Amino acid sequence: MSNKTSVTPLRNAEALTNLAANWFHSKWGIPSSAYEESIRQCQKEAHGIPQWYVIVEKNKIIAGLGVIENDFHSRKDLSPNICAVFVEEEYRGRGLAKHLLDFTCSDLAEMGIRDVYLLTEHTSFYEKCGWDFVGMVEDNERKDARVYHRHTTP
Repeated sequence: MSNKTSVTPLRNAEALTNLAANWFHSKWGIPSSAYEESIRQCQKEAHGIPQWYVIVEKNKIIAGLGVIENDFHSRKDLSPNICAVFVEEEYRGRGLAKHLLDFTCSDLAEMGIRDVYLLTEHTSFYEKCGWDFVGMVEDNERKDARVYHRHTTP
């Protein structure tokens, strides 16, 4: 990973709102309007949930994630949740996902948020990034999904 790779919190980058909403939509299939609404909410309320982060290189988004109250699962007490983690394929293997996760956790810690969770199908990747496996939960499609936890630190 380049030392120049920086994470952009979208709460500070209104010019990227539409680009980011469309980028997240293209990765996850959720309407871009839902992403735009959530991003605009984080811009209005700069501290708290939701939050959205991207990495931009050569004027294009190459990685991103969000933080929302609940990522479509039954355990409402496991909150907030990191969601929509994605790194463009040609940029994988460079530590960008870990960098983005670490930055996000540090940023959340500075906001006073001490614990964060995420839902995934991946096994072992998040452990390598410092996350602890909590257990299985039922997602909104009634499928079992893995939940991870991380204590945030500034």
